[in-house]
Amino acid sequence: MEVLVASSSVDAGISCWDLQTGAEQLRYKSCASPSHGLVCVGQSFLASSQLREARNSSGSIFYWSWSKPQVEVKSFPAEQIGPLAANTEGTYIVGGGSSGDIYLWEVASGKLLRKWNAHYLGVSCLVFSDDDSLLISGSIDGNIRVWSLLMIFDDYRRQQAPYAYEYNFMEHSSRVTDIKVGYGGANADMVTASKDKTCKVWSLSKGKLLRSIVFPSEIEAVVLDPAERVFYAGSSDGNIYVAALHTEIPSSKNHGLYIIGSFPNQSKVNCLEYSASRNVLISGSDDGWVRVWNVSSRKTIGKFRHEKGPVNNIVIVRQQLYPCSQTSNRKRGSLLPPLEKYVNSTDDEDVDTKTVISFQKTCSESMDATYLSSYVINNQIKELQQQGSAGSEMEMERLKHDNKKSMQTVQQWKKMYENLHQFCVNELLEEGAEPCKLVACSHRI
Repeated sequence: MEVLVASSSVDAGISCWDLQTGAEQLRYKSCASPSHGLVCVGQSFLASSQLREARNSSGSIFYWSWSKPQVEVKSFPAEQIGPLAANTEGTYIVGGGSSGDIYLWEVASGKLLRKWNAHYLGVSCLVFSDDDSLLISGSIDGNIRVWSLLMIFDDYRRQQAPYAYEYNFMEHSSRVTDIKVGYGGANADMVTASKDKTCKVWSLSKGKLLRSIVFPSEIEAVVLDPAERVFYAGSSDGNIYVAALHTEIPSSKNHGLYIIGSFPNQSKVNCLEYSASRNVLISGSDDGWVRVWNVSSRKTIGKFRHEKGPVNNIVIVRQQLYPCSQTSNRKRGSLLPPLEKYVNSTDDEDVDTKTVISFQKTCSESMDATYLSSYVINNQIKELQQQGSAGSEMEMERLKHDNKKSMQTVQQWKKMYENLHQFCVNELLEEGAEPCKLVACSHRI
């Protein structure tokens, strides 16, 4: 069971529904979020940047606990913040500024640990890789940059490297509207969308473009199929297109190269998510509706109405964690401190502030994601077995092969984690440090 959360660019609050029953949960007040400005932080609370009048030089980020409709914490960064991202554990919140700067805060203390100039123009998208080792940012000018979290916190490595980023992709000619990363951390594939009417597929391990797909209109949002065979692209013309990630699909009379088909959504699509547990696609549109789609029939099987305005953000939260978060917040009595406006605003310059970077849980989360992908593949195999056609048998064999590869990937990641853990322990023992944390100095970037 999962909870679906949605917000708008107008002050209509945050809507929340039980995805299985359709029952509306608590409605959270006072939220006008920009695109990609709504996140769930460590499954514990909601955070959203806010659209403000141009004359206001500072930005604002609000927190809501699960149990109360009112804003509980208000933060006022140094500039307008657009997209927000949080790592899996909820240790960090990252915000993209209208100036092109990126801000990285520690959630527990509210400290601004890092601020750096990432792009020449404003940041439009931010997303972590599934293992939280990489941060990917997109800009209004079309640039996409890939940042290593270790590099961000390691002053020595950053000074030695020619650039602070790992990759700089410049193939888009207009604003980057969405970024989605597959499973596999630094070895994953990534899909980006742009106002230039293209989606591009990238290899993070090779740092190169794999394919570029041209669509009939501007693409506002993308999401990957959990098995990573196709991706869905929501467009300004009201269609949701289905495109192949890797397989060769020839152009047809109705669609261009690599485009398999489309869903008629009726209104401009602003955001997309995929529920792997229910195997459904979810879209948010300009007409204020959140639609749930059966991906096989390409028809709507459910609709949720946001209070007013276009739906520009949707987030899926696992239902089993939802009640626990409420209990945790009640025990604490209040949420976390507000986010600081400046780096080291209260610290002595000579104080050595240390940041703990944890790998263990993020590794297990990545393996959970792969098992979930395997679960979806098994469900698809069962459906094909029931159909019984020759074409279905061929597709079933291919899915079995994909399933086998998925399980092999899990074993490879487990081995990689064991090797990394042993390496970190050896390094810390040699330096005389306690073998319990990987520590990096946190100075100005």
